[in-house]
Amino acid sequence: MVNVDSSINMNPRASWMSAVDAARLLGVSRATLYAYVSRGLVRSQATAGASRERAYARDDLERLRRRTEARRAPDKAAARALHWGMPILESSISCIDGQALYYRGLNAVTLARTRSLEEVASLVWTGTSDTVTPPASGRRTVPARPRLPFIACAQAMLAATAARDPLAPDLRPANVILTGRHVLRVLTHAATRADTGTMPIHEALAREWRVPARGTDLLRAALVLCADHELNVSSFTARCVASANGHPYGVVIAGLAALEGPQHGGASARAESLLDALRRARSIREAVADRLRRGEPLDGFGHPLYPDGDPRATLLLAMAGERYRAAAEYRYVAAFARAVAAMTGERPNLDFGLAAVGRVLGLPAGAALTLFAIGRSVGWIGHALEQYATAQLIRPRAKYVGVPPAAVGRV
Repeated sequence: MVNVDSSINMNPRASWMSAVDAARLLGVSRATLYAYVSRGLVRSQATAGASRERAYARDDLERLRRRTEARRAPDKAAARALHWGMPILESSISCIDGQALYYRGLNAVTLARTRSLEEVASLVWTGTSDTVTPPASGRRTVPARPRLPFIACAQAMLAATAARDPLAPDLRPANVILTGRHVLRVLTHAATRADTGTMPIHEALAREWRVPARGTDLLRAALVLCADHELNVSSFTARCVASANGHPYGVVIAGLAALEGPQHGGASARAESLLDALRRARSIREAVADRLRRGEPLDGFGHPLYPDGDPRATLLLAMAGERYRAAAEYRYVAAFARAVAAMTGERPNLDFGLAAVGRVLGLPAGAALTLFAIGRSVGWIGHALEQYATAQLIRPRAKYVGVPPAAVGRV
């Protein structure tokens, strides 16, 4: 039950709205709002208490409003559709409701506490969490690891693997899933410098990074929380490649290229740098205030899809506290998060959560992006499977705003 009181009604980011505010947002009468509900376009639920009022899902209302705007002013709608705009592709992999993240309808936070990345991969790819072990077939060998930074190393290894895999172009679901398992194996090799075979990924990383037993579950949780996040830029890139019938190795190579950008997964490296830069400050609060006065960013805080805080970061910090509460690095990252929240109102996001895990566990620089990449590859393969099934090419049109062709002819 949701209590739709005045404070919620006045909050523009609330997940549920009253009938009055919902009708105002859509610019329609309450009778029209009720008609939308009856047609299944807007979800509603009863409020707490004796009132017979109902609350209406804000995400449904926003989606309906954008659809209406698109019909009335298509040029205006198209100009902003790809910038945190309306969904343009259907997916059944992950759902974000403003408060939580779900994989196939299951809360990702719960999965992160109880399941491995391999089990979540099965859930994302097949709808069940039964772990599928890759076959011991010689056709899926792991190439030598070049001496390159992780992303470049992983891309090179995947390209070499694809060139040697005769079934790489086989896009039937069963083979794509087996290829996805092998992709995870190659990425783990890129991170650990050894072919770990069927060893669970979090255990292989823990061994490489010398993480003690009490911290291994923290690595597992971080990987699971990175598995998918709707149509972010890397997942959209992956789907574009898949729509051209690019093989799964190419899908992940492209996803890695997008993920590395500082506006996406590369932000975790900036969060690592921020934590490094202020570690020796006498006062975290004063150091944060100095950055704000200079107009410098506080990377790793705030997320447009989670107005009340990113649940992925919340869990990672909670699990770190459960295992390392007395550790100096945990006390530092926790104090840092509290200081920023108190001064700006922004809460940690996944980038900060991954960087915090890296500090608490003493991981090498860049480990946050490595965890992000290995975990997110699960989602990229899942999106590829969905896109292959549609047999549709993703091909948006461009609105030309350059010099008119007629004008060029007159020069």
